[in-house]
Amino acid sequence: MKLRTFAQWAGVRYETAWRWFKTGKIEGHQLDSGTIVITEELSQHPEREAIIVVYARVSANENRPNLDSQAERLCAYCAAKGMKVHKVVKEVGSGVNDGRKKLLALLADPTVTMIVVEHKDRLTRFGFRYIETLLAVQGRSIEVVNVTANPIEDIIADFVSILYSFTAKLYGQRRAKRKTEKIVQELTVQAQKKISEEGGEQRAVS
Repeated sequence: MKLRTFAQWAGVRYETAWRWFKTGKIEGHQLDSGTIVITEELSQHPEREAIIVVYARVSANENRPNLDSQAERLCAYCAAKGMKVHKVVKEVGSGVNDGRKKLLALLADPTVTMIVVEHKDRLTRFGFRYIETLLAVQGRSIEVVNVTANPIEDIIADFVSILYSFTAKLYGQRRAKRKTEKIVQELTVQAQKKISEEGGEQRAVS
């Protein structure tokens, strides 16, 4: 990465990073254009302070009550492990939406060394391994707590997002909305029935 990007990643001034390069404290080389490129293994750099960010997400506004409690659980987890949380990011958006501004800002910020999430799909429904691998190359990581079961309503909301997208391509926006609403109603009924049955089984066991 460029020296300026490295400075942001390490949380130091550009002048400090330049001095490290000149004194051989960090490995890299200077191009003919004058640009300095840092090539050393970033994850092993001793100067960097760990910047830990908690990321909480729900799929829809209806699930907002879970957003705060999700963030609180993550902060409690970090505290129990002696990890200092620098920032808490909360976002409402589908797990299949790759345009979530707050998440994109986190991923693009080289100063963030660790992102803590409750489940893999709080970060994304698809492609988690890709994101994890790309962050690892930068010496960054994702901590997955995975302490509670995912709300079935949230899973349905993300499934509906996928369904609506494909239906719109096949039938157009208006028909897609009607078809999706019908499927949502059916899924909601089934989900409520399942929750009711599970609750009955638990009461029977107790």
